[in-house]
Amino acid sequence: MAPTMTIILSALAASASAGVIERAAACSSYTIIDTRGTGELQGPSAGFQTMNSNIRSAVPGGKEYDTVYAADASQDSTAGTTDIVNHIHSVLATSPNECFILEGYSQGAAATVNALPKLTGASFTAVKGVFLIGDPERKAGLACNVDQNGGTTTKNVNGLETFGSGGIPSNWVSKTLDVCNYGDGVCDTTHGYGIDEQHLAYPTLTSVQTLGTTFVEGKLKGTS
Repeated sequence: MAPTMTIILSALAASASAGVIERAAACSSYTIIDTRGTGELQGPSAGFQTMNSNIRSAVPGGKEYDTVYAADASQDSTAGTTDIVNHIHSVLATSPNECFILEGYSQGAAATVNALPKLTGASFTAVKGVFLIGDPERKAGLACNVDQNGGTTTKNVNGLETFGSGGIPSNWVSKTLDVCNYGDGVCDTTHGYGIDEQHLAYPTLTSVQTLGTTFVEGKLKGTS
């Protein structure tokens, strides 16, 4: 066989194999880890209820785990971070093919961001996507930063707890969508101040719920 033809056939074979690998990346079983914001009662966060209902209807095999921690005014989310990490490790010990989506609202976003550097190896691989809203640890300029419409008006703003935080690790940026509503004083200290109307708006913003649904579905299906 001519060398050129051999090269072409090899390239086609490699491309086909890559396609098989990509399709295999779709998740047949997954857990959404939902970490609520300050003052929300233990259970699902209001910030994700609509999108999670849509996601689980569109992608079979899903379940939800609601992070266990106080979520109180102390803003000490350490227990939430520990619970996220421990739950992933525990599930993978018996179900090594499980996929995970991490979600965090406000203080819950901080707990989630602080969990990321602790999730390495198989845990890093198992987490397919991270969706944050009202993140107090948001760092300006990251590629994962978007506003409530998926735009760039809050790409270059910092959150209340940016300084002293490691923020989203560089190897997690491609897996993350960090949504900050313009004027939300928790994640956008340039245009807002503290817990304001914009910070509380995420549960009812159709654009945010649509962003979350589209982002998570793509990660679970292996198409984005």
